[in-house]
Amino acid sequence: MLMDIIKARHSIRKYTDAQISREDLELILEAGNFAPNAGGGQRSMMVGIRNRELTTKIGIMNLQKFDRSRLAGSYVSKEQPSTIDDPTIRNGFYGAPSVVVIFGQDNFMFRVADAFCCAENMVLQATELGISSCIISRGEDTFVSPEGQKLLEQWEIPENYSAICFVILGYIDGEQPHTKPRKENRTKIIE
Repeated sequence: MLMDIIKARHSIRKYTDAQISREDLELILEAGNFAPNAGGGQRSMMVGIRNRELTTKIGIMNLQKFDRSRLAGSYVSKEQPSTIDDPTIRNGFYGAPSVVVIFGQDNFMFRVADAFCCAENMVLQATELGISSCIISRGEDTFVSPEGQKLLEQWEIPENYSAICFVILGYIDGEQPHTKPRKENRTKIIE
């Protein structure tokens, strides 16, 4: 049941070295490709990467311009610490062996919403496959360097597209985290 998958999904930030299969990555990308998108325009682009050396390189680039000054009072998890919790973390992808980069068309009002819809579909598909995942932001800052621009050129990403977010993928190192209780009064129904 879909609700069971939604409830089973956790943001994982500790990964083993085991790589996911190409077939599973293709299915995860397909889930992203069928995500809701503004006006049915299908403008988002996705690049799947199954190369640990490259995902590590991009994960380090992801944190190079990370502005920690805007995180006052933030805390994420003791079980699955994030870069918010631990400033010594240097890889924004936490060692995940596979990553999907999601790009949006520049100057399109709904590009961020479209990209995150793709990401949500992908993490749910990954959960169903028994693959751990996490959605990572800071896409636009990741590829601003000459090194990043070279990667975009190699991947043939159009010049009017920018990275919005990432989905990191792999297998959890350790136990599944506990589900946090839901805060009260976050939903209402008006009739």
